[in-house]
Amino acid sequence: MRSLISATLLLALASAPAQAQSWSRSWMAAPLVSRTAPEKRPDLSDRTLRQVVRISTGGDRIRLRLSNEMSTRPLLLGAVHVALAGANGETLPGTDRVVTFNQAQGATIPARAPLLSDPIAMPVKPLARLAISIHLPQGAPDATVHSYSAATGWTAPGDQTAATSLTDATTLGPRVIITGVEVENRKPARTIVTLGDSITDGVRATPDSDRRWPDLLAERLQRGGMTLTGVANAGISANRLLSEGDGYNALARFDSDVLAVPGVSHVIILEGVNDLGAAARDQQPMLPPAAIIGAYRQMIARAHDRGVKVILATILPYKGAGYWNAAGEASRVAINDWIRTNREADGYVDLAQAIADPADPARMARAYDVGDALHPNDAGFRVMADAIDLSLFR
Repeated sequence: MRSLISATLLLALASAPAQAQSWSRSWMAAPLVSRTAPEKRPDLSDRTLRQVVRISTGGDRIRLRLSNEMSTRPLLLGAVHVALAGANGETLPGTDRVVTFNQAQGATIPARAPLLSDPIAMPVKPLARLAISIHLPQGAPDATVHSYSAATGWTAPGDQTAATSLTDATTLGPRVIITGVEVENRKPARTIVTLGDSITDGVRATPDSDRRWPDLLAERLQRGGMTLTGVANAGISANRLLSEGDGYNALARFDSDVLAVPGVSHVIILEGVNDLGAAARDQQPMLPPAAIIGAYRQMIARAHDRGVKVILATILPYKGAGYWNAAGEASRVAINDWIRTNREADGYVDLAQAIADPADPARMARAYDVGDALHPNDAGFRVMADAIDLSLFR
C-alpha cells in the first residue's frame, strides 16, 4: 500500500507545473492565406525574416506564437531569435535570446497547426518593441501570413537570426508566420481583443508609427494605470461578418481569433461596413439590420459562454466611399441605433459619433478622413481611441 501511495504521489508531482503560469496575449496578427499568386511570392529558401512588433503589456517572461495554420504542408523552422528592437530593426546589445521549442532549437510545424515556443527568460516592459528573427532553411512556399503589417519587415540571405543588423536585406510587406506574443506575469493579466476589418487592422495609418486605434488604446490603458490589460489586434482588412472578403468571416473565426486568445476578458467588435458596402457594390439586395444584429447576437452568446464581455462599436460613417448607397446607410443607422440601446452586450463605444461630420453624420469628418471617405487617418484613429471609456474594462 505504501509503495502504491508513493507512486501516486510521484506521478502527481511529475504532472504538476514547475511554477504557476498566467499567460496573456500582448500582441497579435490574425492568420491568413496569402493572396499573392504563387509565382509572385518571394523565394524564402535559406533566408532570415526579421519582423518588429510592439507589445502592449509587459511581463516576466514571453513566448512566441508561430503559425502554419493556413498552410497545406509542414514548415521547417531553423534558428529563431528574439531581442529588443532598435529604430531600424537592429537588435539592442545584450537583449538577444535564442528561442527554443520543446527544449530544442528549430522545429517543424505540422500543416494547419500553430506552434508555441518554450517560455523565454526575457523580462519586457509595456509597449516594448521586439525584433523576431526566423531562419527558413527550406523556405515557406505557402506561408501563413497577415497581409497588412503597418510596419516594415526585412528578409536577408542565410541564417542571420543572431545578427545585430541584417546584411543585404530587402523589405518585407506582410506579417509572415508570427501571429502572437504572449507574456507571463505573477498576477493574472487580461487581454482586450479588437475584432474588425481594415479600420481596426489600421490600413492607411502611418507605417512604423503604432498609430492604429488599438495601438493607441493600449497606450491609454498604460497611462490610465491598467498596466496588466493588453490589446490584441484581430483586425483583417476586407473582413466581413457574414460572408468571405479576406480571411474567414467574423463568425467563422470568432472562436480561434477571440475566444482562444490567452487571457481574453473583453472583445471590441467593429465589423459590418464591408457587408453593407459589398452588397451595394455587387448590386445585391441590401442586408437588413436584423442580419447584422443577428451576427452580433451570435458572438455575444458565444463570448458569454466563455465568460468574455462584449463591447460593440457603432459602424463608422462612409458616405462618399465607392461602395456607399442610401440603402446601406439606412441599415447602418438602424444597426447603430440598436447598438446604442441594446442590453444584450456588455457595453458599446460610439465610434461613429466620434468621427462623424457634425454637418452630415453620414460622412466622416474631413479632418479624420484619409481621403477615401472610409478609412480614418492618424488623427481619426486618435479620436476613436480617445472615445473609448476605459471604465468598461475595470
